[in-house]
Amino acid sequence: MTTHPRDAKLCTADQAVALIADGVTVVSGGFVGAAHPEALTAALERRFLATGSPRGLTLVWAAGQGDAKKRGLNHLAHAGMLKRVIGGHWGLAPSLGKLAIAGEVEAYNFPQGVLCQLFRDIAAGRPGCITHIGLGTFIDPAHPSGAAGRLNDRTPLGGVERVTLGGRDWLWYKSFPIHVGLIRATAADPFGNLIADDEAIIGEILPIAQAVHNSGGIVIAQVRRLLDRPAMPHHVRVPGMLVDHIVVGDPADHGQTFAEDFNPAYVTPAEHDSPPPAPIPLPMDERRIIAARACDELAIGAIANLGIGMPEGVARIAAERGLLRKITLTVESGPIGGMPAGGLSFGASVHPQAIVDPSSQFDFYDGRGLDFSALGAAQIGANGDVNVSRFGTRVAGVGGFVNITQSAKRLIFCGTFTAGALEVAVEDGKLRIVREGEVRKFIAEVEQTSFSAKRSREIGQDVLYVTERAVFRLTDGGLELIEIAPGIDLQRQVLGQMAFKPIIREPKVMPAHLFASPA
Repeated sequence: MTTHPRDAKLCTADQAVALIADGVTVVSGGFVGAAHPEALTAALERRFLATGSPRGLTLVWAAGQGDAKKRGLNHLAHAGMLKRVIGGHWGLAPSLGKLAIAGEVEAYNFPQGVLCQLFRDIAAGRPGCITHIGLGTFIDPAHPSGAAGRLNDRTPLGGVERVTLGGRDWLWYKSFPIHVGLIRATAADPFGNLIADDEAIIGEILPIAQAVHNSGGIVIAQVRRLLDRPAMPHHVRVPGMLVDHIVVGDPADHGQTFAEDFNPAYVTPAEHDSPPPAPIPLPMDERRIIAARACDELAIGAIANLGIGMPEGVARIAAERGLLRKITLTVESGPIGGMPAGGLSFGASVHPQAIVDPSSQFDFYDGRGLDFSALGAAQIGANGDVNVSRFGTRVAGVGGFVNITQSAKRLIFCGTFTAGALEVAVEDGKLRIVREGEVRKFIAEVEQTSFSAKRSREIGQDVLYVTERAVFRLTDGGLELIEIAPGIDLQRQVLGQMAFKPIIREPKVMPAHLFASPA
């Protein structure tokens, strides 16, 4: 029987997580459910519930990982197991957010792209990630909130520091050793090399493995299968020399996303001469109106990013208009081209042209490579600031929002004018508010500054705020109302639902095609 170098690394998930000691720093890779090592995080939870260990861990992740219920990082949300948490997007693991708000753990919320890049800096032995991303937001130590990225008063200052280099202000996110890396790939070859050919994304698996190895830690890889022959060298995503333990996960714990076991369209290109699949039309409601108005801003040839939630509809509208092959849609998780997936498959793209690692994608974003981005907005302040990250006792986290909103040349914030039970109808080309939302979104001052309007004006962005009934533009004097939907009463249904008065000059009527039923 032939033995391979890989064989000595094979173990069960329970055997692998038994090696995690108290008090160490653990990083988990993945994006929602794509490339998340579900078998490993579930096994770590089983161990803690059975034995009460390990305890006092520091948990680090970049992209949100979870289903907002029990899977993903929700497995690790146990008081006592965690001492400190450093994460990008928190909304998919609400149980972790509850620990942070209750002060049961030290908790930081840093931008997803910064954390992706920080893994590389840790691997390289650099002092940290020095970047412009986060300036002017609640993450900036100079911000009046004094949060410096912290989610509670228990959390110490010092994770990020403002520095001056070359006469410019930057943020320095500081390096720290990482002792355990939990990563996922499709398969391991006889040398323990990892390939990711069937994964919807590559993820940060190489930077994580390098950072952990160079910190003297252990890398545990979950795979779906073992290969009998060596992989082609240019297919290897993580060389076997960086992998300490390999776990063949149960197929139930290795779905391509948390919504789909395997979708071949996520890993195969479209035929260059075949027409794109016809999308399912969005119904004529507030989501369609907003997505269609945002899509009006998409220029031919644009390189774009669309956020999760309401902005996902922009891709559907672009497909209806035959624009998908005239623009390039990208996702912060790494896909380039194709049509981004939604829901628990967010992070994947249907028939992408390429899939790169998130660290490289954010390099491109941070350097202002994006022409256009449409993102959500939960609260909008009188000065144009936006909050998407924290609302009272609920922590959503910023994810890649800060990277994208501080770099895209044209920025469209998408959201309903009010929230909570809003109902609208489109009748005879006009918008009718059937039931007003219970929560105002245009407020005097946002609870947390996820997007800094001041910083945006400094770098010369073109920013619109698109709702179903009105469109605003960011100006030096604040928000200017530039469009209003047909059928809407300006005083009662716009100004009367705002906590401040915007600049009003000569607003136009929103385009008629937004209120026409799809063919």
